Amino acid sequence: MSANKFPVESLRDRKRRQTRERIIETAFTLFMERGFDVVTVDEIAQRAEIGRTTFFRYFGDKQEVVFSTEDDFLRALTAAMHDAPTEPLQDLAQALATSRRLLLVICTEAARNPGHYAVYHRLVKQHPELEDRHTRKTRHYADLLEKHLIDHGTPPATAVLAAQLTVACYQAAWRLGRHDATAVLREANDAFDLLLGATAA
Repeated sequence: MSANKFPVESLRDRKRRQTRERIIETAFTLFMERGFDVVTVDEIAQRAEIGRTTFFRYFGDKQEVVFSTEDDFLRALTAAMHDAPTEPLQDLAQALATSRRLLLVICTEAARNPGHYAVYHRLVKQHPELEDRHTRKTRHYADLLEKHLIDHGTPPATAVLAAQLTVACYQAAWRLGRHDATAVLREANDAFDLLLGATAA
């Protein structure tokens, strides 16, 4: 592998990344200590030893902090879609096989930081406004999956069905795995085993 394959992180970029990570960890700690509703941006900034203005350079509000990994998930999903085989996905079995792989990419990304995921799960389950955003995020992933399948030759009706079945597998994993990211990954895989077994019967 070439030494220049990955760009070297500059000092400025490293400081920005470290500041962002400190904001996230500080906010999550405060949310668990005192509750999402009562924690303010000023408190997060003070505990993280930054100014209020600095907080808003990274996040629009405290809700954005809760969903701070969303960009990481989208990058992982986009990369997996880009690397997907190019053969046509013309039937439901092929579409579901691809959908399964892409869903597991997202679940694997979540499992990279199980502590963060555990807090995220608890916050979403405790606060309707966060659960609503989580639902909209899931729907966005389904829309991306549907488009990916159609772009790879899946008939629209089949693509919609495959995307919605994938969402159902994820929702089952979300409920069964709860705040354990590794369990969510396992449950998502098991849900697809059940689904594919049922469709093959």
